[in-house]
Amino acid sequence: MLEREPGSGISRAGLEATVPIPEFIERVIEVKRVSKVVKGGKRMRISATVVAGDGKGHIGVGHGKASEVAQAVRKASLRAKKSFFLVSTKGNTIPHAVTGKYSASRVLLKPASTGTGLVACPKVRAVLEAAGIKDCLTKSLGSNNSYNIAIATLNGLRRLRNLEQIARFRNKPISHFVMKKGVESEGDISQEPD
Repeated sequence: MLEREPGSGISRAGLEATVPIPEFIERVIEVKRVSKVVKGGKRMRISATVVAGDGKGHIGVGHGKASEVAQAVRKASLRAKKSFFLVSTKGNTIPHAVTGKYSASRVLLKPASTGTGLVACPKVRAVLEAAGIKDCLTKSLGSNNSYNIAIATLNGLRRLRNLEQIARFRNKPISHFVMKKGVESEGDISQEPD
């Protein structure tokens, strides 16, 4: 027997078969009307900024312009998918604090403990959610332009490095960077003579 969704005439089994699971998280950050002054008057266009990600660390931002909203969003979405890059994460948060800069905008990103959630403005939140980051503290500084804040957040995420990447870059083992608990360093050994 098929289960039915309460209040609808659609069965749950039929709904699962017809609704495709989206492979990318896409968030529209900004849609605005822009104009260009030409000989005959003003030419109106729609400008859209979209962030896309897979929720597993890959993320990109795109910007598109067209005469209609749907076309502008589609263009921005395609450009966002073309600009994907991998973000270093540590569980559900970021490995260390970082500041991203773009133009007059600065965004401070700090790691947070599990369960904190995203403390961020809507533009920064959209970027972090698309990247799959669930716990992070942020502060937007400087200009409040939506596009600049999104790009500043991306620049901050690009600067993140985890321990494995730092060890590989410096050509050292990971144990060189991690201090074992309970083991004193060589300079602090104070043993009493027998």
